[in-house]
Amino acid sequence: MGILGWIVLGLLAGAVAKILLPGRDPGGLIGTTLIGIAGAFVGGWISARWLDHPINKDFYDGPTWLAAIGGAFVLLVIYRLLFGNSRSTTR
Repeated sequence: MGILGWIVLGLLAGAVAKILLPGRDPGGLIGTTLIGIAGAFVGGWISARWLDHPINKDFYDGPTWLAAIGGAFVLLVIYRLLFGNSRSTTR
């Protein structure tokens, strides 16, 4: 799976992570999308490096998807913890 496949996987993983963790994000849609892409890369790297599950070349590999969604979820939680209160909520 090439870099374009990882980007598409990251976009979808970011959407799933957003569904699992609803609410307002400090970065909005663009920030969440970028976090999803980064989460896919981080999750895949962690899976290959420390969980002894090399990333499959197939786009439809279940553990690859779980790693990408898990990475996006973790990065989204960290992002909310660091920057969650930076957005003004006044109306």
